[in-house]
Amino acid sequence: MSEHREIITKAVVGKGKKYNKSTHTITPSHAPSSILGCWVINHVYDAKKVKDGVEVSGKYDINIWFSFNDNTRTEVVQESVKYHEHVKLRFRDDNFTGEDCEVIAKSLKHPNCLDAIISPNGNRFIVTVEKEVLVEVVGETKVVVVIAPEGTHHDDDFFDGDDEFEELDPDFMLEGEEE
Repeated sequence: MSEHREIITKAVVGKGKKYNKSTHTITPSHAPSSILGCWVINHVYDAKKVKDGVEVSGKYDINIWFSFNDNTRTEVVQESVKYHEHVKLRFRDDNFTGEDCEVIAKSLKHPNCLDAIISPNGNRFIVTVEKEVLVEVVGETKVVVVIAPEGTHHDDDFFDGDDEFEELDPDFMLEGEEE
């Protein structure tokens, strides 16, 4: 019998990540006086394998709390933003040719508002959002292992060293290390 075995297992066969910064223009119903807050919420996304990478599609909501009418009234404007991003695989197992794979996408940095300003003409918001995603492609791969011809060998001397610890003083501490 051969001294090698081939094991079929699932492994990460491709991996990549992408940081993205995007700018959105949002038009409120009233000319704003000032921005009181900006939040990005409700982020959902999905990923699928494409030719040389992974396509991540998702959406999130941008909420801007602002004042208008010379800072006498407030309102919240919300806009949903959809996105599609291609993430190149930086690590890729060139031996993997199978199309039957699982794609795992993880948001390393959920969409977050970096900056929100009132446009120079004073009737819109310009919002800068950042996000980062990590993708992994998991597929079947083959691992070759060497079989020990005489079975497993345990080094029994390795496990006989317990006597050495009986001589240790459990109350020993170096000066200056007391808590």
